Amino acid sequence: MKDKCGSFDSLRSLRMTVVVGGSLIMDERCYFACIVASRSLTFYIGMTGDLRKRVFEHKRKLRDGFSAAYNCNRLVWFERFAGPYAAIAREKQLKGWTRKKKIALIVRANPTWIDLSETWYAPAELTWTPS
Repeated sequence: MKDKCGSFDSLRSLRMTVVVGGSLIMDERCYFACIVASRSLTFYIGMTGDLRKRVFEHKRKLRDGFSAAYNCNRLVWFERFAGPYAAIAREKQLKGWTRKKKIALIVRANPTWIDLSETWYAPAELTWTPS
Protein backbone atom coordinates (compact mmCIF):
# COMPACT_ATOMS: atom_id res chain seq x y z
CA MET A 1 0.00 0.00 0.00
CA LYS A 2 1.24 3.48 -0.80
CA ASP A 3 0.54 6.68 1.04
CA LYS A 4 2.05 10.12 0.68
CA CYS A 5 5.27 8.73 2.15
CA GLY A 6 5.54 6.27 -0.74
CA SER A 7 6.35 2.58 -0.60
CA PHE A 8 8.55 1.26 2.18
CA ASP A 9 10.79 -0.93 0.04
CA SER A 10 13.86 1.03 1.09
CA LEU A 11 14.77 3.13 4.08
CA ARG A 12 17.26 5.10 2.03
CA SER A 13 14.72 7.85 1.33
CA LEU A 14 12.21 8.60 4.03
CA ARG A 15 11.69 12.11 2.77
CA MET A 16 9.46 12.91 -0.14
CA THR A 17 9.65 16.08 -2.17
CA VAL A 18 6.21 17.38 -3.05
CA VAL A 19 5.98 19.06 -6.43
CA VAL A 20 2.80 20.85 -7.50
CA GLY A 21 2.58 22.34 -10.98
CA GLY A 22 6.33 22.05 -11.42
CA SER A 23 7.08 24.01 -8.24
CA LEU A 24 8.72 22.57 -5.15
CA ILE A 25 6.30 22.98 -2.26
CA MET A 26 7.89 21.18 0.68
CA ASP A 27 10.00 18.30 1.80
CA GLU A 28 7.74 15.99 3.81
CA ARG A 29 9.01 13.47 6.33
CA CYS A 30 7.53 10.17 7.31
CA TYR A 31 7.06 9.24 10.95
CA PHE A 32 6.76 5.85 12.55
CA ALA A 33 5.26 4.17 15.57
CA CYS A 34 7.16 0.99 16.36
CA ILE A 35 7.49 -1.93 18.70
CA VAL A 36 10.98 -3.16 19.50
CA ALA A 37 11.22 -6.39 21.48
CA SER A 38 13.80 -8.33 23.43
CA ARG A 39 14.32 -12.06 22.94
CA SER A 40 12.28 -12.59 26.12
CA LEU A 41 9.48 -10.49 24.54
CA THR A 42 9.74 -7.37 26.63
CA PHE A 43 8.30 -4.56 24.49
CA TYR A 44 9.49 -1.02 23.92
CA ILE A 45 6.92 1.16 22.13
CA GLY A 46 7.99 4.43 20.59
CA MET A 47 7.77 6.83 17.68
CA THR A 48 10.43 8.40 15.50
CA GLY A 49 11.02 10.42 12.37
CA ASP A 50 14.01 8.26 11.42
CA LEU A 51 13.24 4.58 11.91
CA ARG A 52 16.55 3.26 10.61
CA LYS A 53 18.54 5.51 12.94
CA ARG A 54 16.33 4.81 15.96
CA VAL A 55 16.49 1.04 15.53
CA PHE A 56 20.27 1.32 15.18
CA GLU A 57 20.35 3.17 18.51
CA HIS A 58 18.37 0.35 20.11
CA LYS A 59 20.66 -2.30 18.66
CA ARG A 60 23.82 -0.51 19.77
CA LYS A 61 22.32 0.66 23.10
CA LEU A 62 23.36 4.21 22.29
CA ARG A 63 20.72 5.67 24.61
CA ASP A 64 20.38 4.79 28.25
CA GLY A 65 16.92 3.79 29.32
CA PHE A 66 14.32 1.08 29.19
CA SER A 67 15.22 -0.47 25.84
CA ALA A 68 18.91 -0.70 26.73
CA ALA A 69 18.21 -2.07 30.21
CA TYR A 70 15.86 -4.75 28.91
CA ASN A 71 17.74 -5.54 25.67
CA CYS A 72 14.92 -4.44 23.36
CA ASN A 73 16.75 -4.49 20.04
CA ARG A 74 14.58 -6.36 17.53
CA LEU A 75 12.10 -4.40 15.41
CA VAL A 76 8.99 -6.58 15.33
CA TRP A 77 6.33 -4.10 14.18
CA PHE A 78 6.07 -0.57 12.76
CA GLU A 79 3.52 1.66 11.12
CA ARG A 80 4.22 4.68 8.93
CA PHE A 81 2.51 8.06 9.27
CA ALA A 82 2.62 11.27 7.24
CA GLY A 83 2.82 13.48 10.33
CA PRO A 84 4.23 13.37 13.85
CA TYR A 85 0.94 13.90 15.66
CA ALA A 86 -0.61 10.75 14.18
CA ALA A 87 2.50 8.73 15.09
CA ILE A 88 2.45 10.08 18.67
CA ALA A 89 -1.26 9.30 18.98
CA ARG A 90 -0.68 5.73 17.78
CA GLU A 91 2.24 5.31 20.21
CA LYS A 92 0.04 6.44 23.10
CA GLN A 93 -2.78 4.17 21.95
CA LEU A 94 -0.47 1.14 21.81
CA LYS A 95 0.95 1.90 25.25
CA GLY A 96 -2.60 1.75 26.60
CA TRP A 97 -3.31 -1.66 25.10
CA THR A 98 -3.10 -4.93 26.97
CA ARG A 99 -0.11 -7.18 26.29
CA LYS A 100 -2.45 -9.68 24.61
CA LYS A 101 -3.68 -7.04 22.16
CA LYS A 102 -0.11 -5.92 21.36
CA ILE A 103 0.92 -9.51 20.68
CA ALA A 104 -2.08 -9.98 18.36
CA LEU A 105 -1.06 -6.84 16.42
CA ILE A 106 2.50 -8.09 16.00
CA VAL A 107 1.41 -11.61 15.02
CA ARG A 108 -0.94 -10.26 12.32
CA ALA A 109 1.90 -8.31 10.68
CA ASN A 110 4.89 -10.48 11.60
CA PRO A 111 3.76 -14.02 12.52
CA THR A 112 7.30 -15.38 12.87
CA TRP A 113 8.51 -12.43 14.99
CA ILE A 114 11.54 -11.89 12.75
CA ASP A 115 13.62 -8.77 13.27
CA LEU A 116 12.28 -6.58 10.46
CA SER A 117 15.53 -4.62 10.45
CA GLU A 118 17.86 -7.62 10.17
CA THR A 119 19.05 -6.64 6.67
CA TRP A 120 19.34 -2.89 7.26
CA TYR A 121 22.88 -2.82 8.65
CA ALA A 122 26.21 -4.32 7.72
CA PRO A 123 27.67 -6.54 10.47
CA ALA A 124 30.53 -4.07 10.92
CA GLU A 125 28.04 -1.29 11.75
CA LEU A 126 26.65 -3.28 14.63
CA THR A 127 29.98 -4.44 16.06
CA TRP A 128 32.16 -1.35 15.60
CA THR A 129 33.26 0.28 18.83
CA PRO A 130 34.85 3.71 19.04
CA SER A 131 38.46 3.84 20.13
